[in-house]
Amino acid sequence: MGERKEGFSTSDYDFDLPKELIAQDPLQDRASSRLLVLHKKTGEMSHHVFHEILDYLQEGDCLVLNNTRVIPARLLGQKEDGGAAVEILLLKRRENDVWETLVRPGKKLREGARVVFGGGALHAEIREVLPDGNRLVHFEYEGIFEEVLDRLGEMPLPPYIKHELKDRNRYNTVYAKYDGSAAAPTAGLHFTKELLERVEEKGVKLAYVTLHVGLGTFRPVKVEDVREHRMHTEWFQVTKEAADAINSAKASGHRVICVGNDQLQNGGERRATVPGEETKRRGERCRFAVGGALLRRYLHLYLPGFLFPGDGCAHHQFSSAGVDSSDAGFRPCR
Repeated sequence: MGERKEGFSTSDYDFDLPKELIAQDPLQDRASSRLLVLHKKTGEMSHHVFHEILDYLQEGDCLVLNNTRVIPARLLGQKEDGGAAVEILLLKRRENDVWETLVRPGKKLREGARVVFGGGALHAEIREVLPDGNRLVHFEYEGIFEEVLDRLGEMPLPPYIKHELKDRNRYNTVYAKYDGSAAAPTAGLHFTKELLERVEEKGVKLAYVTLHVGLGTFRPVKVEDVREHRMHTEWFQVTKEAADAINSAKASGHRVICVGNDQLQNGGERRATVPGEETKRRGERCRFAVGGALLRRYLHLYLPGFLFPGDGCAHHQFSSAGVDSSDAGFRPCR
């Protein structure tokens, strides 16, 4: 294993991931996915089935889950002048039917450009080009926007998933509740309702918080020094009920377990603001953790999902386990 290192070079967080090893279709049973257990202290690894996560949970633990729901945020349309094919990905709702978006191709969608979707059911105008290349887009429609989006939009699958998603619900967790994400909190996708019931029967408290996953989590890190990486903000909310559950577990000496990179960042945001105390809170956060010392002190057990070389999730996960540990953890999975 070697000694843990706190690397800040982008290359320190890269690893080889052959494309043929990326699963393209979900298993029929969510809880039958593979589970790799990596012990931070010893570096010991073992392979399991996801439902065996029960063996690693203890009575009194608090399991923190993100109940955001992914929306069909990918819109395929045509420019009104000329009919060129374009794509708009909804990232964040502003106000008065304006959304912050990613567009493709960017050269065809400059300020003032207009786009039509669904044969005229939805129109869009590029209002502003932001410094990072994102666009502010104003939408025009009849009726309720969410209903129009449900008819015309597609689920925003990651670019490495090439197969068509036949069931939209498979790109959401079974406990998804609040619309707003442009990508799934993937770590939670493997829980079934039955498995969560067994978790609670074991005496584990479930704390649901909301973080709408956006560009900030998955945009590749392009700078050489990861400390210079600019994170985009993402909206989050921690209810009093969730805060009380987390506080109670910590006060009684039990473990707080983050399901996914998004919950790890939520925990870090609140900890940095109110040391030692989780409080009811909502707003937007922009947090990128590098250097694993804080994360390893805060984490009791961390349950991340699939990550991709070079994205922000990889940096958080490598920091939590130590660069050498995480890299070693991926090699046996190939």
